[in-house]
Amino acid sequence: MNMLRTFRIVGYSEGISFLLLLGIAMPLKYMFDYPMAVTVVGAIHGGLFVLYCMMVVYLKFNQNWSFTKAALGILASVLPFGPFVFDAKAVRG
Repeated sequence: MNMLRTFRIVGYSEGISFLLLLGIAMPLKYMFDYPMAVTVVGAIHGGLFVLYCMMVVYLKFNQNWSFTKAALGILASVLPFGPFVFDAKAVRG
């Protein structure tokens, strides 16, 4: 399987899980006293976040990404909508 394609799928999944965590699970926890949403979505997002970061490091060496491109990939993982912007500007570019 094409690793760049897999990275894009993981990136979109990580970005969506982050937005779900911030936009749905966190309000459910703090506004409606339903912490289970953060537990479930947070665990899924955490796994995808780690996988995304591992794939950035892998692609840095496997695809000869520059240090700057890899650093921007890691930075994108902690910003809302970051993986989507990174994909559009740096991966598909």
